Amino acid sequence: MWKGKKVSVVFGTYREKNSIRAVIENFFATGFVDEVIVVNNNAEEGTDEEVRKTAAKLVYEKRQGLGWAYRRGIDEATGDYVVLSEADGTFAASDIERLLAYAKEFPVVFGTRTNKSSISEGAAMGFLRRTANVFEAKMIEFLFASNSVTDIGCIYRLLRRDIVQRLKPLWREGGALFPTEILLLASAERIKFIEIPVSFRERVGESGLTARWYSLVKWGLRIFFFIVVFWLRWIFKKK
Repeated sequence: MWKGKKVSVVFGTYREKNSIRAVIENFFATGFVDEVIVVNNNAEEGTDEEVRKTAAKLVYEKRQGLGWAYRRGIDEATGDYVVLSEADGTFAASDIERLLAYAKEFPVVFGTRTNKSSISEGAAMGFLRRTANVFEAKMIEFLFASNSVTDIGCIYRLLRRDIVQRLKPLWREGGALFPTEILLLASAERIKFIEIPVSFRERVGESGLTARWYSLVKWGLRIFFFIVVFWLRWIFKKK
């Protein structure tokens, strides 16, 4: 609970069996979290057993993809504030207080992993990934004349309940571009938001998305074209 408001945390999980229990317990230990929703998105064997050792609510989403998982989790969440995070240990549960501190004034609070002082040694935020993140974030800022942004894909963020209801009919993305879609929609819909630095640490296990430099390049290009296509649709919709 935060200032009389119920707080929900949502995770999607696929390959986080070895980290998810500790992550859930850390969020509950903050004293601010009323419920944790874990979405099993065809997760590795043994994940359910780890989740059931905690007080989290476990639900299932068969459609494979980060977007489908988090969209299902958001549907299940009952909090006044809905916080999205990762189950791989990259984010600090204690940083939720930073997000909540801005929630009264800003209905959407985005985390950013691009502040050098917040990036731990071993975290998957090297020069190439960090530069691409900042470049594409500034591209969104320019195209939509939005607030300052530096990170297009950080999943650690807070959405107020009324904003969730406003954006849900507009969601199209079921894959890993879902966090970017939320940022684009917030910018296009002129929703008041702020971006704040959050800690970013080495994940438990390897990420198939960012483990190789060529995967990062392909991913960066995919995000670039996603932003351009979204912007073109937005332009034509306005006409």
